[in-house]
Amino acid sequence: MKRLAAALAALVLSAAVPDYVTQAIASKDRPADDVARDTDRHVLALLVFSGARPGDRIADFVPGGGYFTRLFSNLAGPKGHVFAVIPAELGKTPKMVLPTEAIVKQPEFANVTEEVEPVDDTGARALASGQLDLVWTSDNYHDLYGFFGAQHAAAADAAIFRALKPGGVFVVVDHVALAGASDTAPKTLHRIDPETVKAQVLAAGFVLDGTTDVLANPADAHTLKVFDPAVKGHTDQFAFRFRKPGK
Repeated sequence: MKRLAAALAALVLSAAVPDYVTQAIASKDRPADDVARDTDRHVLALLVFSGARPGDRIADFVPGGGYFTRLFSNLAGPKGHVFAVIPAELGKTPKMVLPTEAIVKQPEFANVTEEVEPVDDTGARALASGQLDLVWTSDNYHDLYGFFGAQHAAAADAAIFRALKPGGVFVVVDHVALAGASDTAPKTLHRIDPETVKAQVLAAGFVLDGTTDVLANPADAHTLKVFDPAVKGHTDQFAFRFRKPGK
């Protein structure tokens, strides 16, 4: 029955995937290392879940190695734009900025710019406030909450709310922590209780617009650091899509 359910879910998803999503994933300008991670990252389902479309203005908050930055660049196309937003508090360290700096130098990703701005002003200082269609952050909210502090995470949520158009979307993907463990897990395990994220983002004025369990892993006990070889790349993760009210 489980195999049948999975097969049916895959069939429904494949029928609902727009061409621009499959084309963004299949683009020849994506590095082989990115392509090799697509299955584990369930990229097809996540891009559909994000609702991103050609022509969108998208912020990839804490882009890391640029995996999603490149995908969103391909998807947004020449009429759209992608802002790779790096919190200024992290400093312009090589780990933070070199991947993005390499992306913006490539003509294939001419619609990408790097923005370094204070975490509390995400999407508000360098980007046109109220003009974004999508803000995306993957496996970063726990750091925002655990290392910058809960108050800064809440301030960033409020800044993202301001930066989005009415009807714009904020997608948060992260590693699941045990319920009530957000005081310690973000720093020790690089995980966060999904309910903590939900409560903070809703408090900023967003409404919960959708969830997906495509990254769920019930075999993950939520007690190991996400870099532990036993769970690395296969942690239980949540994905929330929040929407700014209005049209």
